[in-house]
Amino acid sequence: MLKRIHVHHLTRGMFIHEFCGSWMEHPFWRSQFLIRSAQDLARIRATDIKEVWIDTSKGLDVAPDTTAHSREQVNAQIDSDLAQLAAEPELELGPAAQEADATDEMQRASGICASAKQAVVAMFREARMGRAIDIAHAGAVVQQISGSIDRSPHALISLARLKTANEYTYMHSVAVAALMVALARQLRLDADTTRMAGLAGLLHDLGKAKISQAILNKPGRLTEEEFEIMRGHPLVGHTMLFGSGLAPEVLDACLHHHEKMDGTGYPDHQRGEDIGLLARMNAVCDVYDAVTSNRPYKDGWDPSAALQRMAEWTPSHFDNRVFQAFVRSLGIYPVGSLVRLRSQRIGVVVAQSPGTLLAPQVKVFYALASDARLAPVVVDLSAPGCTDAVVARADPAQWKFPDLDQLWSGQTPTGR
Repeated sequence: MLKRIHVHHLTRGMFIHEFCGSWMEHPFWRSQFLIRSAQDLARIRATDIKEVWIDTSKGLDVAPDTTAHSREQVNAQIDSDLAQLAAEPELELGPAAQEADATDEMQRASGICASAKQAVVAMFREARMGRAIDIAHAGAVVQQISGSIDRSPHALISLARLKTANEYTYMHSVAVAALMVALARQLRLDADTTRMAGLAGLLHDLGKAKISQAILNKPGRLTEEEFEIMRGHPLVGHTMLFGSGLAPEVLDACLHHHEKMDGTGYPDHQRGEDIGLLARMNAVCDVYDAVTSNRPYKDGWDPSAALQRMAEWTPSHFDNRVFQAFVRSLGIYPVGSLVRLRSQRIGVVVAQSPGTLLAPQVKVFYALASDARLAPVVVDLSAPGCTDAVVARADPAQWKFPDLDQLWSGQTPTGR
């Protein structure tokens, strides 16, 4: 049985099933292991992780009077919260946010992703050489990204998740910029603040330009020293950008995007609304793209499952209002999510449906009854008279469909 407990209740002999937080927040190579020593306990408690899932079938259980939550209890609460969010009225964002033709915008977004990545590569190269960053060029990239979000809020965000291992750092910056713009739109921020949000997303990881590729792309557990180097990138990036003419809000987001609402983040252990709004937004967007992207050492999580896990960490990690707006900006089942339908078929979400968070457009391609692939067909679950519906998330790791990304993106896969 899985139970969620505070790290203070851990003892030797317990089996860690999963950390309640992104794998970027701890130096452990594996997320599942038996705690065998006091050193293991000390290392866990020294991280920013405050809660873990233990598997009582593989290790010791907690004491009867210890506060613990089962996976069923947590999932039921999250599903209830998300259903309540879906029942709230949709924000009217106006004609600019109406979906363009999905196929056309996927093609345009692919081109924007490629050019934006090259711009970020150039920025990182200049930063490594100690040269000033071209802020005007960065602003032009954000403008391109914003245009794509206006035409189709999900195309570029979804495509930016598809990254090869050696381009992760650069495409992550593009993806977070797009997520920040979409989130700013959902929060009804003004045009100037939305532009600043995009810049913060694009530049938030610039400090990683000073970290060696051997550490950034290491296909194994970081040493304690390497982990501390990684944690230093916000301060390094802030120092590099200081005096560049960027707005204070952008600089603040670059410095504090790893802060948490409960004060356990870094570098300054800021708490609650002491954390600037753009930094609180950046924290959500940064983690989402990181955990849904494949890395040299770990496959990314399914987008819908990622939102569910991030909901577990709210409000200790994330601002609840910001996180709810983030879910609204993506949908409860974001593009690329694998889902099981009432009709006993499996499909992948290819678009959101206006006015609903629970009835996306799904490309159906697998029949559970016959255990066989089907000719792919797109079903709009929000269409009048449609009796099908999403009944559960499906785990891509269980099904291992080799062409899953190609099914929803239309992109030919490249080596990761």
